[in-house]
Amino acid sequence: MKKVTRKSLLYKTGVEYGDYTINHVLGCSHGCMFPCYAFNMAKRFGNVKSYQEWIEPKIVSNALELLDKEIPKYRKSIKSVQLSFTTDPFMVGYPEVSDLSIKIINRLNKDGIKAITLTKGIIPEEVLNTSRYNEFGITLVSLDESFRKKYEPGTAPYADRIESLRRAHDAGFKTWVSIEPYPTPNIVKQNLSELLILIPFVDYIVFGKWNYNKIISEYKDRNKYYNECADLVISYCKANNIKCHIKDGTITNNI
Repeated sequence: MKKVTRKSLLYKTGVEYGDYTINHVLGCSHGCMFPCYAFNMAKRFGNVKSYQEWIEPKIVSNALELLDKEIPKYRKSIKSVQLSFTTDPFMVGYPEVSDLSIKIINRLNKDGIKAITLTKGIIPEEVLNTSRYNEFGITLVSLDESFRKKYEPGTAPYADRIESLRRAHDAGFKTWVSIEPYPTPNIVKQNLSELLILIPFVDYIVFGKWNYNKIISEYKDRNKYYNECADLVISYCKANNIKCHIKDGTITNNI
């Protein structure tokens, strides 16, 4: 696997539900076609030149050394560290990425820092040996495998993601699901309730709309649709005692 080095790794994220984060890989083999915000930003700032380069990820070879230097600097202000916002910690087809992610989780835990992961891959069984205050999540925006193959071509099948999340839950970890970006019916016809009913065991759910693609503007009732979806998620979470976060901009007050 190709490698890069960095001068820093740990930083405060601007994501509304995040604290600190680590992106220990440049690129992502999952190749999401929403389009991918992380890819667009990487291309804009010259970190990658093309989509093909993006889906051939490079691992940050000095990630653990950087953590040894940066954790003492930020320790007092860190509540948690997310893996990751611009890559995937359990990338399909790249065991080197998962191995490094687990080493990073253990390094954070050494200083009592909680790791929170989010993946479109499979949560590996090795993480079940880490500290129980860690939290593990999956992205789940559909159950339609045809949709996944078109828009998330390199990711793990949805049923496999859910199974690995359930395994983490059964082992005593807090688990969560990111339902973002959730597609409108002109992209894929589906029932959000059928998705929600499969994850009553999770501790929290994040829900957000689809952005950065003109196909959304073609669906004229999108604001009403997302309001209805958000209401459904909120009601489901209340009924199942699940913490809920609706992303900013998902609900439209004036329609």
